Amino acid sequence: METEHSVELTSAEISNLWTSYQNDSMAICGLKYFLQHIDNENIRSVLEYALQISQQHVQSVTEIFQQEGYPVPQGFTDHDVNLDAPRLFSDKLYLIYILNMGKFGLTSYSLALSLSSRTDIITYYSQCLDETKILHNRAKEVTKEKGIYTRAPLIPKPEKIDFVKDKSFLAGYIGDQRPLLGVEIANLAYNAKRNALGQALITGFSQVVQNKQVRKYLEQGRDIAGKHVEIFTSLLHENYLSEGTMNMTSEVTDSTVSPFSDKLMMYHVTALIASGIGQYGVAMSTSPRHDIGVKYSRLMAEIAKYSNEGAKIMINNAWMEQPPIAADRKYLARQAGQDHEDE
Repeated sequence: METEHSVELTSAEISNLWTSYQNDSMAICGLKYFLQHIDNENIRSVLEYALQISQQHVQSVTEIFQQEGYPVPQGFTDHDVNLDAPRLFSDKLYLIYILNMGKFGLTSYSLALSLSSRTDIITYYSQCLDETKILHNRAKEVTKEKGIYTRAPLIPKPEKIDFVKDKSFLAGYIGDQRPLLGVEIANLAYNAKRNALGQALITGFSQVVQNKQVRKYLEQGRDIAGKHVEIFTSLLHENYLSEGTMNMTSEVTDSTVSPFSDKLMMYHVTALIASGIGQYGVAMSTSPRHDIGVKYSRLMAEIAKYSNEGAKIMINNAWMEQPPIAADRKYLARQAGQDHEDE
């Protein structure tokens, strides 16, 4: 019987640790640069805490991989950031970025924790969750203090409980549409926020990127994000609800000097897309109204295609690091057969 210390890492554990290393090493580059250009001390404190926990995470994952004899990923290093580059984003965007990355971290760490088997990995992701909760709550409180926290739209309190009586509750194409459910409103507002932030980030990246093909790709992404914001906010407007978001592109400066490598910016955009596809899936699964589900399905297909184009660019430029992968048994069998024929 295996004891705990001799249990091998599962495919889920290796993959999640590998992805954590990529994301945290990228975050370190971004946070170091942000801290070179910041005015507000409260926001600085939040960024410094985010940097601290990202550095701790990279160190912890490195130690785990070294103990397991597993190659430590390359991830992102000081070569991927130019700390001398001028400011590209405002303090306000930094704060909203950290708030949203905190939400992303809570989701990804929760999943990683649920998929972990080994006690030390469970402990690691439990700690990551605790730290990220603190980061998320600190960022949220500062956004409230600064008056830039956008709450989800409000709905009236019902006088009593009720039950659905009409199948039109599910409809959305023909006849009268029912008002949006609270969960549908929450997801529309959240996805509008995510895309508004994504549009601002990609706008900044498109100004400073070096590779012409990447610039064209980012400009396309900027426009897609803007279109998705309009779709989500229009659904809220049709129900006489507030947008639940704000335009963030005004928080991008006019700098054209790149603070990040093209590789880092491409990875960041593809990570945002992957997260977006997952969030759209969650939103679609919780929306009974057929027209909204179809909209999410169509938007998911659009960004999945966009993500595939980005992957091709990364592969062509040797920017995509090989994730953990299963053995190619068919190839190994062919090689074994070839070796025997050569004997």
